[in-house]
Amino acid sequence: FVLIQVNGASMSPTYEAGEVLFLRQTKEIEAGDVIGFYYGGNIFLKRVIGTSGDKIDIDQKGNVYVNDELLEEAYLAKKDLGKCELEFPYEVPDGMYFVLGDNRAVSLDSRIKSIGCVQSDQIVGRVVIRVWPLARVEIMH
Repeated sequence: FVLIQVNGASMSPTYEAGEVLFLRQTKEIEAGDVIGFYYGGNIFLKRVIGTSGDKIDIDQKGNVYVNDELLEEAYLAKKDLGKCELEFPYEVPDGMYFVLGDNRAVSLDSRIKSIGCVQSDQIVGRVVIRVWPLARVEIMH
């Protein structure tokens, strides 16, 4: 397990700045998982939206489609296209993961070319438990 503290608002409202999470070190990652991965010497926390070969499309209103199906995203406070440097539809390269923050208006994620899709060797693990604050302790599925 790896213990991390959330920094910033890119995963709000799911995870807020200052919260403490345990990541389980694993390479078994699926769409919907929230993962930590290395980028620029830091650990970024984002949600996996698509995996190898998936076709991702995001419209101007912030609706996300995976393989032409609208993704139901109850975890979002607000849909937003946010900063986006990609042309859609976008196909996730082999062995890669397309990730987005839950606060799309401020998140730097796979929509930014310098970050792009996440390679499996960048992945630290997936979130399994929120341990702080005590009022929000939760085991993730």
